[in-house]
Order: sequence, then structure tokens, then C-alpha cells
Amino acid sequence: MDLNRRQFLIASGGLFGLRIAVSTHPGLRNENTNFQFPSIPIQKSKETSISYSVAFAPPELFAPVRGDTRIVVISDLNSQYGSTTYESQVKQAITLIPWWKPDLVLCGGDMIAGQKRSLTKTQIQAMWSAFDANISKPLRHFNIPFGVTIGNHDGSGAIYQGKYIFASERELASNYWNQLTHNPGLNFIDQVNFPFYYSFIQNDIFYLVLDASTHIISFEQLTWIKKSLASSIAQKARLRLVIGHLPLYPIALGRNNVGNFLSDGETLQLVLERYEVHTYISGHHHAYYPAKKGRLELLHSGALGAGPRKLLNSNIIPSKTLTVIDIELNSQTTTYTTYDMKTLKVIDIKTLPKFIGKVWRRDLMVNSNS
Repeated sequence: MDLNRRQFLIASGGLFGLRIAVSTHPGLRNENTNFQFPSIPIQKSKETSISYSVAFAPPELFAPVRGDTRIVVISDLNSQYGSTTYESQVKQAITLIPWWKPDLVLCGGDMIAGQKRSLTKTQIQAMWSAFDANISKPLRHFNIPFGVTIGNHDGSGAIYQGKYIFASERELASNYWNQLTHNPGLNFIDQVNFPFYYSFIQNDIFYLVLDASTHIISFEQLTWIKKSLASSIAQKARLRLVIGHLPLYPIALGRNNVGNFLSDGETLQLVLERYEVHTYISGHHHAYYPAKKGRLELLHSGALGAGPRKLLNSNIIPSKTLTVIDIELNSQTTTYTTYDMKTLKVIDIKTLPKFIGKVWRRDLMVNSNS
């Protein structure tokens, strides 16, 4: 149900004389392609001198109809190796998120720019500090729960001769997320292995977070996945969602080689279907593509940071994106509103390829097992 059940507030005039046309329908387009929301400082954090602000949304701004639960999905926020700065689209997204009033923000991984053995402990800690100041702390300020999956640049699970290649990066990622002052505001069910793999429940939706920072899902983790999804709390939930950094199947140019998607995606897909998981959310491919395979929906989140990529089977110019998901619990349906964060236009699903490899665009009535 993408873009076909929207109601919009259309008002004339605007704050400070601004007039904006932001597309939330295929046919509507934003002529002001580099519009920047004005913002109002809310208050200064007691911890730092940063002023947190929320987007001052003009009354004529088009907005999606809210579901029973709203999630904002962001992913792949980082820039070049070792960077402690974030691109303008990342900062703009964090400013806008409170305006959408989500019940939860999910990040598909790659929050910092690690996975380089020459990076020192000091450099990695500086990146996590920058992440906290620019992303995590503003969300905490607005009391927005924040679920994340670890990406390959945050704390890669790659193993060589039985040992983690980036053990120090994983340790520092764990140290950051397990500090009491960095509480993500989640209702944990299982946090023994947080932040690598864990589960939580929000608004009667069960969330399972995987360590898919590498293409191998270990036997140990797969056993945990099955046990967690089979649990009474997971099965009694109104909906089940799973999130991991690498996707089950390749969808982006330059990421369709071995190691950039899960090596046994079909096995994991069957497990998720068995336990009636609605959607698997992933990042890493830096390209937005809402898909399905069998009974499982697949949200491939686009990148907000550096390096958006082309979809396979497409000539569409890559864009940095953010997705707002509105969930109707009774019908167990999800509606995506995905914004090109440079123009703030809403992406029309019908402009995306009908299929990419083994997956089909989710709005199409086809046998996606074929």
C-alpha cells in the first residue's frame, strides 16, 4: 500500500512566507529541490552546548497518514574511514524525525566509519562520540526509542582462524551501547548479546535484531533466532519484524558479489516465514528497494550517508533516502513513505524495477517464489 492511501493537509500560505510543494504522490513534485526546513531550538542539553531542534514544519507540508505504529528507518550514516563528521542529509534527517513523531527509530547499521585495522582506539572512540552527539543524543533528548543493528563498519563479525578480525572495534561498539547514559529506550526481551543480537517489544510488535555484519549467520545465532521467534512472547505479538545489516539477496550494483549479502539467505528466509515474520529490514546496499520473496517482505533501506548506489536492473540516479513506515496492526499491513533526502520528494514505488534477481517489488501481485 505505497502512496495509494494517503490523505494530505493542503494549506495555502506559509510560515515566513514560504510556499512548499513536497511530493507524497506519484505526479506531485517539489519544485524547490534544495529546500531546507527552518528549525527552532528546543533547549540546550545539560551534557553539552548543543542546541537540539525539531523541524518547524510549514502547515502546507504534505504528510503521510499515521498508522497504529510509526517507525522511521535510517541506515548507512557514515562517511569515509575514520570520519567524525556526518553529511548534511544525516543531520537534516535527525532534525526532521521528531516532526514525524515516530514510536521508534530503526537503524540498519554502519553508524560509524570503522572496519580498518589502522584505526586506533582513540579514533574509534571519537567516532562513537560523534555518533552520540549527532544522532543518538538528539533522539534520547526527544525520548524516541532507538533500535540498531551493528554494521560491518561498526563492529564487523568477520572471523579469521577462529578469531574476530575486528575484535577491538566490536569491544568498543559494545562499550558504547552498554553505557547507562546511552540507554536506547527499548523494552528488551533478550539483551544478553546486545548490541550484536537481541530482541525487544514495542507497541505489541516483536523485533529481532541480528548480527548480520558479515555474510555468515553462525549456527549458534541461527539456533537463537529460531528459539526467539518460537517463544510465546514473539508469537503472541501482533507483528514480528527482523532487522540485520546485510540483506538476504543482492539488489545494488557493486554489492552483488559474495560477502555483500547473506550467504544462506534462502535458509534464513524459510526460518522467518516459518515463524510468520512480516518484514526483514536491511542496509549495506545503499539503495532503497521495497521487495518481497515468498511470504516475506524485504525493506532494503537506502543510505543517508556517503555513497548511495544504483539498483541492479535500473538506470535510476542513486539517492539518499529515509523511510517512514506506518503499520496497521489489525490488517498487518505496512505503508512506506520514502523520501529522497536531497529534494524531500517522496519516491514513487512504480519507478523502481519490477524485480531484481530473486526478489520482486512488493506492490506486485506475482508469485515471488519463482
